[in-house]
Amino acid sequence: MDVKNCRRCRRLFNYIGGQPICPQCREELEKKFHEVKKYLFDNRGATIPDVIENCDVEESQVRQWVREERLEFSSGIDAGITCENCGAPINTGRFCEKCKASMINDLSAAGKRPQVEEPRPQAKQPTGNKMRFLNQ
Repeated sequence: MDVKNCRRCRRLFNYIGGQPICPQCREELEKKFHEVKKYLFDNRGATIPDVIENCDVEESQVRQWVREERLEFSSGIDAGITCENCGAPINTGRFCEKCKASMINDLSAAGKRPQVEEPRPQAKQPTGNKMRFLNQ
């Protein structure tokens, strides 16, 4: 059992995993998320400053939802989010499509490398009246 202080309200709560926020604050964030999602659906050309102003939510929280791919801005809108690898502008997530494809290829290639067999150690020859096992 891991007890932590909530990052937002400083109350103690039983921490299970994920963000270190209490269930009450998590519920409030979910309500804010749905409010922001509805606002973006109704106002397709909205930018992050528009969302902050009209939904009363922090910029860091909006950026976190975009990085988690929970929110996505319309194509052609400068959301101010850049790829963590190359710095290209993106609408959602952490990486652009080019960097994602590159990482997938690198990971696939790493999984296909041939494995080298390790030589089996030679068994010592038994000496004296000791218990021994047959080589297999």
